[in-house]
Amino acid sequence: QVQLVESGGGLVQAGGSLRLSCAASGLTFSRNSMGWFRQAPGKERDFAAAISWSGGNTYYADSVKGRFTVSRDNAKNTVYLQMNSLKPEDTAIYFCAASRRSSYIVARNAYDYWGQGTQVTVSS
Repeated sequence: QVQLVESGGGLVQAGGSLRLSCAASGLTFSRNSMGWFRQAPGKERDFAAAISWSGGNTYYADSVKGRFTVSRDNAKNTVYLQMNSLKPEDTAIYFCAASRRSSYIVARNAYDYWGQGTQVTVSS
């Protein structure tokens, strides 16, 4: 079965950096777009970043553009989210997701599989 396992979350001070990883199994990774979403307490799960099958196209929410970078290693079946200049408002559970779509991958309903999430907490 498909498994997406996130890691790399934790507690960091404002201005710091974290790198999240998501290891995928049970699917043809190189034929799936991958996304990162985040959910703060009491809020909806929102789009943060996504990357196309080959990694040639990346997409970012305005709130993270210029600070976060999504990348993938198809040989390792892993997608990454490098988060720099973190702010307290970035505090959330971060979820990795896989989509068989190659376009319109910024919407939550474009995704077929989800990980369990990893907590990111940014202190002020």
